[in-house]
Amino acid sequence: MLQLDGINKRFGDRAVLKDVSFTVGPGRLTGFVGGNGAGKTTTMRIVLGVLNADSGTVTLDGSRLGPADRRRFGYMPEERGLYPKMKVLEQIVYLGRLHGMAQRDATDSANALLERLGLAERLNDTVESLSLGNQQRAQIAAALVHRPEVLVLDEPFSGLDPMAVETVLSVLQDVAASGSPVLFSSHQLEVVERLCDDLVVIADGAIRASGSREKLRADNSRSQWELLTGTDAAWVRDVPGVTVVEFDGGYAVFEADETVAQTVLRRAIENGPVASFAPRRPTLTQIFKEVVS
Repeated sequence: MLQLDGINKRFGDRAVLKDVSFTVGPGRLTGFVGGNGAGKTTTMRIVLGVLNADSGTVTLDGSRLGPADRRRFGYMPEERGLYPKMKVLEQIVYLGRLHGMAQRDATDSANALLERLGLAERLNDTVESLSLGNQQRAQIAAALVHRPEVLVLDEPFSGLDPMAVETVLSVLQDVAASGSPVLFSSHQLEVVERLCDDLVVIADGAIRASGSREKLRADNSRSQWELLTGTDAAWVRDVPGVTVVEFDGGYAVFEADETVAQTVLRRAIENGPVASFAPRRPTLTQIFKEVVS
């Protein structure tokens, strides 16, 4: 488990991180979301040892991180860091060798990753000749080639088309399935919501919410319910304790406590067929807007 506890960081007079604490569990995909300047990249750089925190600790399985521990990490920065004149395969193998891999092992790992990421036909092309999306795929291969035990990715889906996003999602899910903690940031909230097990929301350098998708949805739910019937549901407005949010014939979204909601359901069944009835959980986008406002 990767754990951050009480991380603070200032640049001059500006506090950019304020008591940042959260965990990335083993085998868990943790989405790290926040607006521009919220503190995501600074936090990731502290995890990787690129920056030093003013105070606080970063630990892995209970032990403070040192240089040797961070060699077991895979990191993809938001700014592409590959050598533009090198060939794609040569570049990924070289980075594997820098992590201590034998030549053959690095070559095998690089070939397998590049094929999985859809770059098998571009192995001998230079990095600079690739499209931005393919450069992003190569950057992801660079983070994974040495088979890291922890993965930290800053905006891994930037510049990828929908098919490439699905490919990268599959690779990251496999990494997490092996037991590795995976922390990634993204502005694409719909992708984060679909992929992650856990969420961390940061704004103005402070953690505003963290936990599993289900926990955050439950914590930020306003007791809304969605009803779809085969008859006119205008009567819902007249039920004591109900506040109708949306209405369209036989479709209604309303706020009510669970006891009142069950009263609505019983009456709906008495009036005719009920196609669906369920609590309405907020989306990640709605939660994000709520907790950072």
